[in-house]
Amino acid sequence: MSPSSKSVSTPSEAGSQDSGDLGPIGRTLQWDTDPSVLQLQSDSELGRRLHKLGVSKITQVDFLPREVVSYSKETQTPLATHQSEEDEDDDEIVEPKARNDSETENQEQKHEVKEAPPRELTEEEKQQILHSEEFLIFFDRTIRVIERALAEDSDIFFDYSGRDVEEKDGDVQAGANLSFNRQFYDEHWSKHRVVTCMDWSLQYPELMVASYNNNEDAPHEPDGVVLVWNMKFKKTTPEYVFHCQSSVMSVCFARFHPNLVVGGTYSGQIVLWDNRSHRRTPVQRTPLSAAAHTESMELSYNKSKPVAVTGMAFPTGDVNNFVVGSEEGTVYTACRHGSKAGIGEIFEGHQGPVTGINCHMAVGPIDFSHLFVTSSFDWTVKLWTTKHNKPLYSFEDNADYVYDVMWSPVHPALFACVDGMGRLDLWNLNNDTEVPTASVTIEGASALNRVHWAQAGKEVAVGDSEGRIWIYDVGELAVPHNDEWTRFARTLVEIRANRADSEEEGTVELSA
Repeated sequence: MSPSSKSVSTPSEAGSQDSGDLGPIGRTLQWDTDPSVLQLQSDSELGRRLHKLGVSKITQVDFLPREVVSYSKETQTPLATHQSEEDEDDDEIVEPKARNDSETENQEQKHEVKEAPPRELTEEEKQQILHSEEFLIFFDRTIRVIERALAEDSDIFFDYSGRDVEEKDGDVQAGANLSFNRQFYDEHWSKHRVVTCMDWSLQYPELMVASYNNNEDAPHEPDGVVLVWNMKFKKTTPEYVFHCQSSVMSVCFARFHPNLVVGGTYSGQIVLWDNRSHRRTPVQRTPLSAAAHTESMELSYNKSKPVAVTGMAFPTGDVNNFVVGSEEGTVYTACRHGSKAGIGEIFEGHQGPVTGINCHMAVGPIDFSHLFVTSSFDWTVKLWTTKHNKPLYSFEDNADYVYDVMWSPVHPALFACVDGMGRLDLWNLNNDTEVPTASVTIEGASALNRVHWAQAGKEVAVGDSEGRIWIYDVGELAVPHNDEWTRFARTLVEIRANRADSEEEGTVELSA
């Protein structure tokens, strides 16, 4: 029998074949009809049954690679495997070993990460971080916090840009007498600059803004500088520093927005700063052209005479009518719009340029909004009313130019003025009209050219021609009693009576 003829047979034929047909060394390879079972018959072993070889499943014990358990961000991801019941016992033995190996490998990886030194940034990457918007905002806020922390133990984390909304105590407790509180001065930004204007914040009473003109000794520095100072903390540096190309002649906080500062420049531009921006230059400004403001605002009297305005003020609660002081010493009333727009009445009395003008501000049971005071180069301060074109009274206690004057915002009969000898005077007209109620002369100071009351009337700030700002506590002098308004009304009656008597005497002398 040839091997080819017997290579394939049925199971029945395989069971009945005689093993001696092919000789003692021959073997016949027979296939079962079931492809999964291989039958092999040996002719040398007679009487032996055929063995069935089956495909068994591979267990994890025999083939356990390290890559079986994988990790992503230190989080173990189990492999989903479907194992038969007969392999569970083996898995119970293998899993602790695999887990131990994985934990060891994970610890080694962590150890390697800890030992790896940090990569040093390149110079280009450093500059990119230093000039990024996020870093500048972070650094700008952090330096303020550190300055406060170095100065005192108060709440150093309060943010004046409005990001933190919390209760605050901005009022500074003043003493009983006129006493020095503190000085604001920056060696770099305010040295050799004249203080041109000051204002207190309505939203944050402890913040004060001051404007400065150019420093002739530093031609490469910006001509105009605006500094925001903080009364709440003892740090000596400004809270914010702003500047522009032209000298800033006037400045104020925006009335209805706590983050905006508005300035008027010598070039005629109106500029706007925002303390939420890390920029020190204005975020907005009016165009610089011939159509903008010139060096002085000009009004015409009787449509022919130009008026060189040196100062202006609005009565309390009025946005149309205002009073202006001029270089020739004359005071005018004027209107912004309406049938009588422009110059209205003329008030004569000063013998020199008007340096300051301010309308009565204290609100009480009696309306004194028709009153205003002026200061001048003629060494006097004069009290006026819009109802009469002659001064009601002239205060002549100064011996130098009087540069500025301002009514108290809370006391009806109190005003402050400063002069070229470094002297600050407080006049309470209910106490005396001949001499100041309180006076202080700053030793070694230059001319005091600006004065401004705090909103609560407890502090008064004065600025000099060298860039220094002095804060004084007014104390009980600024606290009005209930009868101050009626007393001031009687004082005005007496002043008018004395003025009428003096006018009659003058008329008699002229006639004689």
